[in-house]
Amino acid sequence: MVSRRGLLAATGAAALPLPALAQAGYPTRTVALLVGFAPGGGTDIISRLLQPALQEDFGQAIAIENRAGGSGTIAAAANARGRPDGYQMLMTTVSASAVVPPTMKPPPFDIIADQTAVVLAGTVPLVAVVPLSSPAQTFDQFIAHAKANPGKLNYSSSGVATQQHLAAAALSFAAGLDMTHIPFRGTGQAVNEVLAGRIDIAIDTLPTYLPHIRAGRVRALATTLKQRVPTLPDVPTVAESGFPDFDAAVWYMVMGPPGLPQAVSDRWVQAVNKALSDPGLRQRVAAAGFIPGGGTSAEAAALLRRDAAKYAEVIRRANITFD
Repeated sequence: MVSRRGLLAATGAAALPLPALAQAGYPTRTVALLVGFAPGGGTDIISRLLQPALQEDFGQAIAIENRAGGSGTIAAAANARGRPDGYQMLMTTVSASAVVPPTMKPPPFDIIADQTAVVLAGTVPLVAVVPLSSPAQTFDQFIAHAKANPGKLNYSSSGVATQQHLAAAALSFAAGLDMTHIPFRGTGQAVNEVLAGRIDIAIDTLPTYLPHIRAGRVRALATTLKQRVPTLPDVPTVAESGFPDFDAAVWYMVMGPPGLPQAVSDRWVQAVNKALSDPGLRQRVAAAGFIPGGGTSAEAAALLRRDAAKYAEVIRRANITFD
């Protein structure tokens, strides 16, 4: 993988003076929060849910910057090249920071050396949805429909090797389905295609599709955790529907560049935990389909390392590469 030294040499960042860091007054100006996907997806949603509380706590604006592309790695690579002063941070996903980069040739950054895991923002299950025009009324019916039409159906994702892609690919392997993968630059773009009936199934983050499910614009067939989701208690799990080992989720994490001072990281940990301890915000986060996060930076770093190793094996077995 690309080392931090290689990134610095390539970008000229090595010539930059190290900023004055870890001052008691941090932050003293606007903080940019990069989001690697288009508006409307889970990463954007959790960022905007937290934004008001973080602004109040920091006493400064949090400017959300959507930099879609590369399955979230364009923003993640920008974070990896960023100055370690806390004024450009990243809201990232398991796919953008732990799964996709090693599949790229060359990898745009080292997933361990070139990131600083700060704090978990939230976790979400995925939900399998179909357009209202689909003949499938249940998950079992969709499986039968796909088996009866090999090579004719498609599924969407927010990019190659994202959790949406891996979940659908895993289901295809488990059920013996032959479907075509249609990657987009974010789930927001995919939603429009599902609503229009041009995508046969999406296995995507619950917050992305929950408003459309509630409004009756798409049909939810199954969720991907082992247990049912409280916001969709009548929707069965994939595990209940004949695939007992199926279990998939997406986490969202605040990430800093390499070399981020501990004092800055601690300030973000404090702010995010304070925000998520507010009952009103927790209720809004949960109502949007998220399991609220929080915890320590050590726990966030351990989660990054654990899932990087876990999904490296999945990628190897599925032979997925980012072209």
